[in-house]
Amino acid sequence: MTTITIIGAGLGGLTLARVLHMHGIAATVYEAEPSAQTRTQGGQLDIHQHNGQRALEAAGLTEEFRAIIHEGGDALRMLDPEGNSLHDEPEGDGGRPEVLRGDLRRILLDSLPEDTVRWGRKLAAVTSLGDGRHELTFADGSTVITELLVGADGAWSKVRPLLTDATPVYAGATFVETYLYDVDEKHSATAEAVGSGAMYALTPGKGIVAHREAGDILHTYVELVRPAEWFADIDFGDAAAASARIAAEFDGWAPELTALITEGDTAPVARMIHATPDGYRWDRVPGVTLVGDAAHLMPPAGEGANLAMFDGAELGNAIAAHPDDLEAALTTYEQALFPRSESEAVDADEILDLCLGDRAPFGLIDFLGTAADIG
Repeated sequence: MTTITIIGAGLGGLTLARVLHMHGIAATVYEAEPSAQTRTQGGQLDIHQHNGQRALEAAGLTEEFRAIIHEGGDALRMLDPEGNSLHDEPEGDGGRPEVLRGDLRRILLDSLPEDTVRWGRKLAAVTSLGDGRHELTFADGSTVITELLVGADGAWSKVRPLLTDATPVYAGATFVETYLYDVDEKHSATAEAVGSGAMYALTPGKGIVAHREAGDILHTYVELVRPAEWFADIDFGDAAAASARIAAEFDGWAPELTALITEGDTAPVARMIHATPDGYRWDRVPGVTLVGDAAHLMPPAGEGANLAMFDGAELGNAIAAHPDDLEAALTTYEQALFPRSESEAVDADEILDLCLGDRAPFGLIDFLGTAADIG
């Protein structure tokens, strides 16, 4: 039996493990975090019919997915800096239902045999042994040898250097993350402004994007096009000072919008947006491949989690179709992965420009109208 090792217990790696399990193929997932409860897994995700939902169907988890949908979470509105409505979609068409990333990860974990994920195993080094075999050394000193190594370990993948010298580069924008809790009671004006789903207030170079999550929570990303050095000068260890500095960029905006920054119930966290180089590919290297952000890091455009799961499902199905020929499986997978990733990266760059470029916010409004017409 071929030994299959997956680095990273995110959505892509877990989907791969689950699809393999559905085909009776064992895999082991190694995750640096000590447990599934170590940290919250991020906010709400819209799961798309053409990739994320297809991946969950391949994983046999459609029913479980339907049970965690946040009804009404796909509503969308766009406001100007004064809080006036520019665009309002009170209900989506049901094709992109919203779920919490943590809930999605939980149903994937629950679907796997108990010993599939090895927690607290941070990859420290990889050594090629030839013939597609690799020895993995973990931070605790333990080692394993594998015949197939899959990097599902995100933006700063330790597996990626086996395939390419390409590294992520700063995309020119940073999203500052904040949360408000008990919003209907404590922040009613802001809760009303955001509505039941997503709210976008965008201008060239900056914007405030918030999403209502289950549990009376508003999850916000304050988006700023600034050099990396600009953010380096902010002490995010001083939450009050950092919030004040970010809020100063939105002087004159409606208070119900700036409250998403100034009244945050958590310290602001800067999420610098990076992307792998446009159009990059790697040559086939025996016994190793990548899924998700490790394979194709791009600006947030609603596709990252969907693509990671779809990658995992496609790789799992390719392995199942070629159980005695791993190289044929990896070649099949990568031949479809590269053009898919390149197309999605172009779209992600366009979405970032529509949100924060010179046409904001009206370019995005036009795009949403066109997408609705096409849909």
